[in-house]
Amino acid sequence: MFELKKIVSALVMPLPALLIIGFIGLMLIMFTRKQKTGCFVVLFSFIGIFLIAFQPVSSRLLMPIERQYSAFLPVDGSIDYVMVLGSGHVVDDTIPPTSELSRTGLMRLAEGIRIMRIYPGAKLILSGYGGGSEESNARMMAKVALALGVSKSDIILLETAKDTWEEARQAAAFVKHKKLVLVTSASHMQRALNEFHSAGIDPYPAPTNYLAQKNVDQAWVKYTPRATYLEQTERFWHESLGLIWQSLRDWVSDYDETAVEPAKSGV
Repeated sequence: MFELKKIVSALVMPLPALLIIGFIGLMLIMFTRKQKTGCFVVLFSFIGIFLIAFQPVSSRLLMPIERQYSAFLPVDGSIDYVMVLGSGHVVDDTIPPTSELSRTGLMRLAEGIRIMRIYPGAKLILSGYGGGSEESNARMMAKVALALGVSKSDIILLETAKDTWEEARQAAAFVKHKKLVLVTSASHMQRALNEFHSAGIDPYPAPTNYLAQKNVDQAWVKYTPRATYLEQTERFWHESLGLIWQSLRDWVSDYDETAVEPAKSGV
């Protein structure tokens, strides 16, 4: 189910979906008599690709999701755990450890270490599975954390969690009612909090890796399609689909529980 979910979500991302539409248009032009329809389909594909890589569109879509929670500010009292959610990585001994983490992973880790150092005694929880490589994402982040001066005794690894649902459940096993700061990308924070709340944890949100900005003044930067803005649209679409999936999954779960209750009471 996990692999199927990833494959389907990859195919319905804006760029792959629009490229598939453009390919269908080319097939109509080349192999059927519906050349005019095919031209409209290809034109639709081109315009779509332009818009999803256009800053006024991409930032307007993503910014409301990213700005739901403000940056973490120190809270009164102590913090027991700072948890950094996993992201991508590569394993390559010929490059620095910091380059083995994805940009998203490195920004999450840096923010987690920053917060951890505000609270002496706090433990750093690093999560994430291997994703096809021989080392887990949690272990790769730990390698960078150690290089940045974090003590090995202060690091806890969750190396089998494949997604946020599993990360939340594994963290709940030992965090329980202790104070936890949750570090993840700003666009992912709402979905992550939903999972942790459903697992019985109420963490302090610490969003990072903000992508959308409205203060882009140079016209040649703002009005030129760029891969940077395409990434913003993809993040918006990915998180929107994730929230829809989360809602449907929870609805089905609640429906199943409701259906079972009468049967139990009648026994």
